[in-house]
Amino acid sequence: MSKPLLDTLTGLPPSRRPVWLMRQAGRYLPEYREIRQQAGGFLNLCYSPHLACEVTLQPLRRFDLDAAILFADILLIPQAMGCDLDFRENEGPVLRKIGSATDVDQLASGIAQLNKTLSPVYDAVSLIKSNLDSDKTLIGFCGAPWTVATYMIEGGTSVERASSRLAAFANEGWLNQLMDKLVSSSVEYLSCQVEAGAEVLQIFDTWSGDLSGELLERYCFAPIAAIRSELKKRYPHVPVIGFARGIGVSQTDFVDACDVDGVSIEWPVNTRWAATNLIDRCVVQGNLDPLSLIGGGEGMLNATRLILNDLPMERHVFNLGHGIRKETPPEHVAELVSFIRAYDGEAKS
Repeated sequence: MSKPLLDTLTGLPPSRRPVWLMRQAGRYLPEYREIRQQAGGFLNLCYSPHLACEVTLQPLRRFDLDAAILFADILLIPQAMGCDLDFRENEGPVLRKIGSATDVDQLASGIAQLNKTLSPVYDAVSLIKSNLDSDKTLIGFCGAPWTVATYMIEGGTSVERASSRLAAFANEGWLNQLMDKLVSSSVEYLSCQVEAGAEVLQIFDTWSGDLSGELLERYCFAPIAAIRSELKKRYPHVPVIGFARGIGVSQTDFVDACDVDGVSIEWPVNTRWAATNLIDRCVVQGNLDPLSLIGGGEGMLNATRLILNDLPMERHVFNLGHGIRKETPPEHVAELVSFIRAYDGEAKS
């Protein structure tokens, strides 16, 4: 059975343009909110394989999507390393702050402890794979070391991530040690997801736009390149998509440095520029503005049409430029997917 997403990322002609949406399982769906309430907390949901499987599959029951992405969180790795983590209502994640060599030394780095904590996630991957239609692709993921490190250093969400950036500017030894630990933990985490059934992997560097020049190369490109290199040795058949948010035209440098099979671009990246500069390097994923999905109607469809016009089906994965927002009407998602299917169908005829 053909799998459009997997085929596109591995260079095979896809039967259709693959479509999936970042955060497609989430608060915009009433059935997700019911499961979240049943779980009694976000982390409980992440660590309950049957519930995580259920919310992962919910959007595929509603919409004609080509992939399921594991429901989890990028901060499960620091928690597995011994960094206290809590999700608080109207505040988001709260972590024990890391800011010294002593703090880093106290983090667990053993593979056995990491996998013991994260084993429910791997069980969820197996369950999802066993319940996924044969033409759908299962995506595993992790947060990039820089992004995960910023949450650990700031103790949670931060507007400027000033402490993290100051540590990077100072080339603090403890930050470099923390990044090394996150690289090795991320490789193990993603490897176990592949062993459990993940067919494609995505690495999210949400805060890579904080960096520029040599710091961008050191703390964004190099760690992701190290993860990609090791994964390629272990699983040469598993494609990796990179998402480095906010780096603009440095996307070309990112793709070249990290050797990713696909690059996910946010909405400010011009798709004509991407067609000229990126599609010869790798598959391009993106990049509809999530706000247009809230608005729906002609504004959403016109923006979608421009993306479809600019990026060829065989080198494009349709997605958002970031995650679905909780205010998004599900009927707008259905309209979007139907429009893409109709557009590509007309283009083929």
